[in-house]
Amino acid sequence: MSLKGKKVAILAEEQYEDLELWYPLLRLKEEGAEITVVGAGAKSYASKHGYTVKTDRNAQDIHEPEFDAVIIPGGYAPDHMRRHEAMVNFVRACHEEGKVVAAICHAGWMLASAGILKGKKVTGFFAIRDDLVNAGAEYLDEEVVRDGKLITSRVPSDLPAFCRTIIEALKD
Repeated sequence: MSLKGKKVAILAEEQYEDLELWYPLLRLKEEGAEITVVGAGAKSYASKHGYTVKTDRNAQDIHEPEFDAVIIPGGYAPDHMRRHEAMVNFVRACHEEGKVVAAICHAGWMLASAGILKGKKVTGFFAIRDDLVNAGAEYLDEEVVRDGKLITSRVPSDLPAFCRTIIEALKD
């Protein structure tokens, strides 16, 4: 229970990548973190494979002081997430306040939309490399990249390293 007392928001939207939402949710809960699934307004969202996640809160009703971290799963969800100003603003505010901001796969799109990549070292799914670089980041093809409190990974097979790094960052 090394994360007892830590509060983590996990963003959800349509067509999220199943493992990239559920693996961190269950792994951090196992460590004792309190998890809140945050959506843009719907009560639930379907994954790329049809698995549904129920939301606990709406992005318009949350504020970064409530949380120690935000995790953004990939799949096609980040393209939907970045259409919601409240979600983008929440990610930006978490970063500005020094919270852990963790993104995997296509979730780098949310980081770009939040304007927090300039001068940062990151990774992500190879197909969004140009988007990350054009947003001012240095792209590294590694399973996990930590730049301060910003943590990024590429694909579901990177999840063990991604979660280990999030847990380490939350203990700092």
